[in-house]
Amino acid sequence: MVGFIGAGRMAQALAKGFITSGLVKANNITASDTNPICLQMLKDMGAKTTTHNTDVVNNSNMVIIATKPHIVKKVLNEVSHKVTKDNLFVSIAAGITIDTLEENLPKGTRVVRVMPNTPALVSAGASVVTPGHAANPTDSKMVGELLKSIGIVEEGVETYLDAVTGLSGSGPAYAFVAIEAMSDGGVKMGLPRDLATKLAAQTLLGAAKMVLETGKHPGQLKDEVCSPGGTTIDAIYSLEKAGFRGALIDAVTIATEKAKLLGAKK
Repeated sequence: MVGFIGAGRMAQALAKGFITSGLVKANNITASDTNPICLQMLKDMGAKTTTHNTDVVNNSNMVIIATKPHIVKKVLNEVSHKVTKDNLFVSIAAGITIDTLEENLPKGTRVVRVMPNTPALVSAGASVVTPGHAANPTDSKMVGELLKSIGIVEEGVETYLDAVTGLSGSGPAYAFVAIEAMSDGGVKMGLPRDLATKLAAQTLLGAAKMVLETGKHPGQLKDEVCSPGGTTIDAIYSLEKAGFRGALIDAVTIATEKAKLLGAKK
């Protein structure tokens, strides 16, 4: 039995992946939220829904905390008296540390912290998993198997997770901006908008697959496209002059620092 406290986009993405993969039956999922539209999305998948967070804890072995970071402590305090040794808590809330989760749950509660991202909606997510102090190897393995249904999964120490948030958690937005900008460039040079956007999106998808499947360094793959005196090296020169690399590095840095602030707020 899997439960979601919070039924927003990430909860919907995870639930869809779990159900589609066959790992979890829809009627074995319970989700709570105050937003009826979000609940309807889960209901349409066949999941059970409620407006009471305690119902999720009562009906679920694995409880996934999928709320906004600033209300996580409130939610945990609300359901704490219902928690038993059978409950495994999995948090996908950005910046909220394992210590914070464990301090607001009964002593010895099994906790796993995860940072996924929104491409989970199309089974192309990237997630990093960190087990809490009372979690056992079976807990991490079970969470990892579920997350594999919506993309790739890696295990890492908790000190990685703010940077993971800044890189892959927020990263899809950077890619969307790049796709939109490349499409704008195509339109500027005479392409129809729908064709320009399709070509831009497929180009980023193809480039990403080349990195993952060839095992080559991105710099090497870039060099293989840049013929001497050709169009691509001129374009790369333009990007370098505009500070393209620095802008992306700054974006990851800023998002990471914001994740740290979210975790530090009381």
